[in-house]
Amino acid sequence: MEKESRCILHCDLNNFFASVECLSNPRWRDVPMAVCGDTDQRHGIVLAKNEPAKKYGIKTGDTVWQAKKKCAGVIIAPTHFDRYVFYSKEIRKIYGRYTDMIEPFGLDECWLDVGGSKRLFGSGEQIADMIRRDTKNELGLTVSVGVSFNKVFAKLGSDMKKPDAVTVILEENFKDKIWGLPIGDLLFAGRSTVKKLSSSGVFTIGDMAQMSVSSAKKLLGKNGVTLWRYANGFDDSPVAPADAEPIRKSIGRSTTGKSDLTNDTQIKRVVMLLCEDVSKRLRMLSLSAGVISVYMRDFRLFVQTHQKRLLVPTRLCKELTDEAMRLITENWDNTPLRSVGVSVSDLRGDTSALQYSFCRDQARCERLEKIDFQVDSIRNRFGENAICRASLINPMADLSGGGEHCSFSYINSR
Repeated sequence: MEKESRCILHCDLNNFFASVECLSNPRWRDVPMAVCGDTDQRHGIVLAKNEPAKKYGIKTGDTVWQAKKKCAGVIIAPTHFDRYVFYSKEIRKIYGRYTDMIEPFGLDECWLDVGGSKRLFGSGEQIADMIRRDTKNELGLTVSVGVSFNKVFAKLGSDMKKPDAVTVILEENFKDKIWGLPIGDLLFAGRSTVKKLSSSGVFTIGDMAQMSVSSAKKLLGKNGVTLWRYANGFDDSPVAPADAEPIRKSIGRSTTGKSDLTNDTQIKRVVMLLCEDVSKRLRMLSLSAGVISVYMRDFRLFVQTHQKRLLVPTRLCKELTDEAMRLITENWDNTPLRSVGVSVSDLRGDTSALQYSFCRDQARCERLEKIDFQVDSIRNRFGENAICRASLINPMADLSGGGEHCSFSYINSR
């Protein structure tokens, strides 16, 4: 489809988790409330909040005690992910009335390409209004929609006016409309990127757009070129069809301990559990990983992430564990850790050509992989607790839901 005929919508359900909870408890709609993680599992942060809570300054990511400090009477609601998944599927049925080009971006956000639907339903803005109407009437939820000629500006539009609103950003007026916005509003401009750009005098999207592409690349590498293209409206990435198989870019798992991790032995047990799961999922998908990353969050909630390229792509649990621990010990300053995560990327299929290393005992690696496959087979047949490594025979490493020390959660796997 030609660029001129593209019409992209980005639909963002407003205060999604909190709005779903208010459907079951209508009295919460007009009083401050926030959906928070389980404080017993030390996941006690705000995941979503309603409009009255926003007026008190409560933000996503606040701890429960911070939310209560801002508003003593705020209602703290537990999560019900089964409900969120249900409504996420229902909203996509509504989108499906207008196009089959639907690309999810989390549970509550989707891009839609309605360029081929305009003859049936009208302009992009008219389709956006129909979606808002249907969502409110049928689900009792509200949605903000950005309408533009590319995905990046459509998402930017959905963030500009909330709740229950439509924002249109056209090719002929986007400079006037968005170049004055903070650079942090642009997709994939994270906090560290914004900090680096600010130190170089780049504060707005317009500042980014008016840099030379060579300066952007020198400052931020490949990401600098991407942001420069986004700021200038050059995003031409397509919206994936609704039935498209998502391209898996990474696989990972993280954990928040019920008590802090304070020594190498504790950390290694947890890391090995994480790597066992990552390794198993790589084998299930017939993939190997070329890059490994670790995530550490200490008791002060200070976060570090580190990664390295592996000498040879692997899916062996032992190799992943050893490399993850090497990254952690090289960068950990002995501050007690609250959370740890391991993820892998640069995924290669079994049919990909591999460059073997003289430093690697390939025969030993093949034996270890056979063992990993046998462990998978036993667990698939008799349950996860049927077999475990001797080094993990310890209450803190109990696999039945995390034991006394850990509660697991998946991290980005796309």
